[in-house]
Amino acid sequence: MFSTQQRTTNFRSALALIDLIYISTTRHVRKTHRNPIVGLFANMMQTVVFVAAFWLFYAVLGLRGSAIRGDFILYLLSGIFLFLTHTKAVGAVSKAEGPTSAMMMHAPMNTAIAITSSALSSLYLQTLSAAMILFVVHVAWHPVEIDKPIGAIAMFLLAWISGVGVGLVFMAIRPFYPLVSGALTTIYSRANMIASGKMFVANTLPSSILVMFDWNPLFHAIDQARGFTFINYNPMFTNYQYPITVTVVLIMVGLMGEFHGRKHASISWVAGK
Repeated sequence: MFSTQQRTTNFRSALALIDLIYISTTRHVRKTHRNPIVGLFANMMQTVVFVAAFWLFYAVLGLRGSAIRGDFILYLLSGIFLFLTHTKAVGAVSKAEGPTSAMMMHAPMNTAIAITSSALSSLYLQTLSAAMILFVVHVAWHPVEIDKPIGAIAMFLLAWISGVGVGLVFMAIRPFYPLVSGALTTIYSRANMIASGKMFVANTLPSSILVMFDWNPLFHAIDQARGFTFINYNPMFTNYQYPITVTVVLIMVGLMGEFHGRKHASISWVAGK
């Protein structure tokens, strides 16, 4: 009977949106495991397994001489960190709750919040995992020295946001062709095992092979990250402008596709997913 009305201001709405994104991000982080520490440890172990596998690969084939002169572990980590960050962002955003998800039944929830929280949760886990691994290597093994840490971090974020752009495109396809979207996500992630260029540097590739990787924004981000990480490596065949341009285009295309799918969404689509 009696009620009080609160004036809704832009600032209050912004705070409510940030709070909702935080809650949704926390939910996504806890999806991997009920205990967040165990989930973080599992994520770190995936990186450790990658490092061990590539270390063995280089040792068996005798390819260690093709790496950048300097810290070999840092060379491996600089590629694996960006590769996993990009791939995890693609998977998280492409599988974010769509317009027909049960979460959309709650009034404050919308697809923008679902996409943002999925992207931020993957960034949070990968950033924390990378920081912990670098800390352990620095303390327990040998000092980690990065020539230009700000630039390396910027490339790390560029790998993440480019993954968000790719994931948005796959998410926009999912309401209409769920099986195709899932297959494309898997194929893209598997192709990046080689196409990302985390096992080699662009300066050592002949032009005939370089054109096979030059299309990939992650390839540019990883090569540029190594240029910022190592004082004696200067990337000559890659740049950071290309992945930025591709990322902006992918995000715009993905958002337009998601908007179109949301406007034509039907609850009956859930049965086909």
